[in-house]
Amino acid sequence: MSKLLDRFRYFKQKGDTFADGHGQVMYTNRDWEDSYRQRWQFDKIVRSTHGVNCTGSCSWKIYVKNGLVTWETQQTDYPRTRPDLPNHEPRGCPRGASYSWYLYSANRLKYPLVRKRLIELWREALSRHSDPVLAWESIMNDPQKCQSYKQVRGHGGFIRSNWKELNQLIAAANVWTIKTYGPDRVAGFSPIPAMSMVSYAAGTRYLSLLGGTCLSFYDWYCDLPPASPMTWGEQTDVPESADWYNSAYIIAWGSNVPQTRTPDAHFFTEVRYKGTKTIAITPDYSEVAKLCDQWLAPKQGTDSALAMAMGHVILKEFHLDNPSDYFLNYCRRYTDMPMLVLLDERADGSYVPGRMMRASDLVDGLGEANNPEWKTVALNSTGELVAPNGSIGFRWGEKGKWNLEPVAAGVETELSLSLLGQHDDVAGVAFPYFGGNENPHFRSVRQEPVLVRQLPVKRLDLADGSERMVVSVYDLVLANYGLDRGLDDCHSANNYNDVKAYTPAWGEQITGVPRRHIETIAREFAETAHKTHGRSMIILGAGVNHWYHMDMNYRGMINMLVFCGCVGQTGGGWAHYVGQEKLRPQTGWLPLAFALDWNRPPRQMNSTSFFYNHASQWRYEKLTAQELLSPLADPAKFSGHLIDFNVRAKRMGWLPSAPQLNLNPLSVKASADKAGLSAADYTVQALKSGAIRFACEQPDSGHNHPRNLFVWRSNLLGSSGKGHEYMLKYLLGTDSGIQGEALGSSEGIKPEEVEWQSAAIEGKLDLLVTLDFRMSSTCLFSDIVLPTATWYEKDDMNTSDMHPFIHPLSAAVDPAWESKSDWEIYKGIASVFSEVCVGHLGQETDVVLHPLQHDSPAELAQPFDILDWRKGECELIPGKTAPNIVVVERDYPATYERFTSLGPLLDKLGNGGKGIAWNTQDEVDFLGKLNYTKHDGPAKGRPRIDTALDASEVILALAPETNGQVAVKAWQALGEMTGREHTHLAINKEDEKIRFRDIQAQPRKIISSPTWSGLESEHVSYNAGYTNVHELIPWRTLSGRQQLYQDHAWMRAFGESLVAYRPPIDTRSVSEMREIPPNGFPEKALNFLTPHQKWGIHSTYSENLLMLTLSRGGPIVWISEADARELGIEDNDWIEAFNANGALTARAVVSQRVPPGMTMMYHAQERIMNIPGSEVTGMRGGIHNSVTRVCPKPTHMIGGYAQLAYGFNYYGTVGSNRDEFIMIRKMKNINWLDDEGRDQVQEAKK
Repeated sequence: MSKLLDRFRYFKQKGDTFADGHGQVMYTNRDWEDSYRQRWQFDKIVRSTHGVNCTGSCSWKIYVKNGLVTWETQQTDYPRTRPDLPNHEPRGCPRGASYSWYLYSANRLKYPLVRKRLIELWREALSRHSDPVLAWESIMNDPQKCQSYKQVRGHGGFIRSNWKELNQLIAAANVWTIKTYGPDRVAGFSPIPAMSMVSYAAGTRYLSLLGGTCLSFYDWYCDLPPASPMTWGEQTDVPESADWYNSAYIIAWGSNVPQTRTPDAHFFTEVRYKGTKTIAITPDYSEVAKLCDQWLAPKQGTDSALAMAMGHVILKEFHLDNPSDYFLNYCRRYTDMPMLVLLDERADGSYVPGRMMRASDLVDGLGEANNPEWKTVALNSTGELVAPNGSIGFRWGEKGKWNLEPVAAGVETELSLSLLGQHDDVAGVAFPYFGGNENPHFRSVRQEPVLVRQLPVKRLDLADGSERMVVSVYDLVLANYGLDRGLDDCHSANNYNDVKAYTPAWGEQITGVPRRHIETIAREFAETAHKTHGRSMIILGAGVNHWYHMDMNYRGMINMLVFCGCVGQTGGGWAHYVGQEKLRPQTGWLPLAFALDWNRPPRQMNSTSFFYNHASQWRYEKLTAQELLSPLADPAKFSGHLIDFNVRAKRMGWLPSAPQLNLNPLSVKASADKAGLSAADYTVQALKSGAIRFACEQPDSGHNHPRNLFVWRSNLLGSSGKGHEYMLKYLLGTDSGIQGEALGSSEGIKPEEVEWQSAAIEGKLDLLVTLDFRMSSTCLFSDIVLPTATWYEKDDMNTSDMHPFIHPLSAAVDPAWESKSDWEIYKGIASVFSEVCVGHLGQETDVVLHPLQHDSPAELAQPFDILDWRKGECELIPGKTAPNIVVVERDYPATYERFTSLGPLLDKLGNGGKGIAWNTQDEVDFLGKLNYTKHDGPAKGRPRIDTALDASEVILALAPETNGQVAVKAWQALGEMTGREHTHLAINKEDEKIRFRDIQAQPRKIISSPTWSGLESEHVSYNAGYTNVHELIPWRTLSGRQQLYQDHAWMRAFGESLVAYRPPIDTRSVSEMREIPPNGFPEKALNFLTPHQKWGIHSTYSENLLMLTLSRGGPIVWISEADARELGIEDNDWIEAFNANGALTARAVVSQRVPPGMTMMYHAQERIMNIPGSEVTGMRGGIHNSVTRVCPKPTHMIGGYAQLAYGFNYYGTVGSNRDEFIMIRKMKNINWLDDEGRDQVQEAKK
């Protein structure tokens, strides 16, 4: 009703008076009160979460009013915990509470965008060619046209387009690339599927149906700890945060719990009320230190030295001086310490530890006919040699003995840990020592590079007629830590004050931590574990894992836990928290994500190797393999550049490669038919003759690099892209800030396995397509930007390692403007692709090179020596000495039909994961009834997957974690291998089947599954390794136990068969860069660290107005007060950081919490907010990765060897960055590069 008349005084009713006329009753309009009365009204609440890779996986209430999201608050209806455990809520953080700002902000992507120069070329080409594929070809065949749009990437110039036009362009580019170069030249990058698993699957399903390359992320992010696969054969498995509450002693080592695990931090504080002692170990005074009883501040990068010094104390006091029966029994049953190692003799008469002894080394093979060369050997308490159950040789080729029962050859037996007391002799065994390597920025303790220690040994007659000495792993470990065994060992320590590796006194000199603190904390940690049977825990953070020798850091800490029997015990163990890696319904998701229901195997690639190669970062490599070798190794056997080791690993099948061959893999079948051979046999012959070569051997030939790249759910160029400037120059072909010289203009080592071209190709990518809901740094450099739905506008699912629940992302409102969900976007591209490819691609035969996979019989490839077929040392045998060569039939016109339906391979081959498989016919039938089936076409009769909700139901139905019937089948399948009954772990949940609407109603706890090593139980919190210890399921390693000794030939050659302190490497990024003109201010080299920030999750939220308001409103770099005084820098000054890799600009945060010599730039601060130009490069300032470059480690390239075998995101080269140094100085000229008169000059400090 109109209130117009109420505004006129004439029509107003005179009010009554009161209080003798001093007061008057008014009848004024009070509609203004509606603004605050209705402020918190809403139409509905919808449950959703944030797919941001924060590990929180928190359930949120999304409030909708008039069709718009107005705000969000935390849900508080998580299923209750048991009575002795606090509940999970409250879960949430300020970053999540600000997400709704994005939906309607200026930074929201509203329409499909395309680079103007590219779309003009496309429209002009289409006007001349009616076939879109020929139109794209005409652009690609004109180098000037290609350069015209590539060189302006990152310069702006986007215009609005529409879905129809851009889908056609993308599809045409994909078809032409596949037809001309091969499907493996089409690649896609998206990280951490657990945060929005259907959205991830949308892109990889499309790529996998094409035969495209899916790039890994966990290793590239440097979140993958290689020490976990090395020790347990497990990518990562960790306790849920609730298990912290069960712990009696916690060390937070490099993990800033309240800042980076905000929703879980309450467990950390609550357990202190029970008397649990908490220790913080961080180089800076971080927020976690406030929550702890004691703070240790080791020099950054020296964590393994500190861990080994603590390990020295634990071994001496609890294994030698006052042995703990619990510790010794745990090590005997659940570790490789009883296993025997052959000793190899050196020229000087000393010995070096060789490989582990196998049953095949003995005359009778200990009666083991199946895989005796993969069955480890130990000495039992009666002095007999035995091959105990559980080693990897029992996993494949036979059933019923792959378990950790104390049995060998069917007889119960107790293994001996040490040979001392039953030894035949004492031998001098040589160990490498790296702690004396000099580095101007890190302390060293000079000792001999080879330490010969005295060990008890036994002499054995082998099957080849030789006599060899053997030693136990336990004795090797004790000697490696410098423990005195009374064997007249001059390199062993007499007491803790001896400055010998690895005593507390030695640790103090390396790390700066007082020896008394090292001794006390190690003693308390072990004493607690002894009394509680393993309830001591180490919470680790990514900061410790981001160093080049991250595996040494982690193995030092893992050893502490193993020595104390903590792994697999409630409240104890290894708690490594980084990205949201735990995709709990993994086995249900895999067929959907990689189209395993239609084609097997998919093409998957290790991203670190991919970007090291194709961004030409290897051309600037200054580190050599010879610098990394053990002083005990023969350098002549390990010559070449780091990329040579990568190439050798690829051709031996250890690592994947992409692109794979120097020709189109779709063309191999035709050549094979002419030769009268199968495609696989022809490929073998051609590789041996050199007619076909691996693409990685000729990276700059013009045919052997990626052409099309999809990026979704990721900010590749603004967050994870180590070597950012190299990507700009070589992948994108645009301006870069590289300040170093390539090998062509220096005296660096040139590759042996890779053809050197004096000029590298720039602008390798013909098309970069990014899907995002906001304009990120990656979007700025893309050719096409497609607007995606936000986390409140689509249906999806989310899980985390921090809690046992599965959460939905829900479409509280429809996608705003013209945005679409990831599933709908890729479905649309697939539809157009199926139309456009007709006449160019039909039913094609693709030849896929598949690496030797972990959790498959291929991990039993070469048991002893490394033989290279290219060098004539062995035959090229696919699946043994080279990659598997697999023929895959593709039906390109049926891509859309296959994308939107569940394929027949699940009926035929079933499903499974981690080496076990089960029948899925019931689940497929159920999905046909639930989602309905296709009525016609190539997928007739198959269950439909039309929508993201359909895709969610596929995952839930197929996964043992969400379908109790499948869980029981999975445990039965494992039981056939172990010979033990495991179904009791899930039988009570057999009838439980979680559906998408169930998790929208309330978070649901998952069901225990053999995919994981912990239990979801009313009686115990999830803890990794629990089923290994309590169900006697072997770890997936060579010995079947926790593997402390890594006996692969490369591990021994690089001095890492046992843990050792290895100081940070010298990347020479500061010492070998171009001369930079001075600006009048002093400069200093500082170690550059990139921890996770407080006001963002990776790059998300970093430009969110609410978070910018709470922080400093732009990029910042933290430096110490001492370094700031030396450089004349005051708090909030503009500074510049630069090295050979590039430059960045930021404001300085001067703080006493940062130690001298170190600087921190919190990870992934976007380059799109408040960044002036660089004095060094003359361009806009850059990001944190502008000063980094990838440097791969050869030992991470090993494959085909038990636990050291490739798996997607499981093992492979890792993108470390914390060994980098930068030059830092105050900026003089602040140039905003916008001609708006805001430039300024910073004066020197008065």
